[in-house]
Amino acid sequence: MPSPRALGNSLAPPPWKAWYASARWLKLRLTIFIRDNYTCQQTGVICAGKYPAPDSPVADHKVPHRGDPVLFWDPDNIQTVTKAYHDSEKQKAEQGSLQERGVWY
Repeated sequence: MPSPRALGNSLAPPPWKAWYASARWLKLRLTIFIRDNYTCQQTGVICAGKYPAPDSPVADHKVPHRGDPVLFWDPDNIQTVTKAYHDSEKQKAEQGSLQERGVWY
């Protein structure tokens, strides 16, 4: 049976969304937080909060992976940022490039 996405159901999550729930990702993001000293690499703010606090740490892909496993799993493409930065400045930049790059999953 074809997947919901293959049938044109845009409500089905893209396959790479599941990577974020994997043990591999959880281990990698912790490694990134430790490497970056729990410090936002964009603002210098210490990421001391617990999710969903604005100063909680987020493992952010510098170059959007758009489902590319090489970019997704590359530790050099991941940085620690605060949730506040990720949810505001980073998302503005992503949304601002939407017209240029088109919709992606």
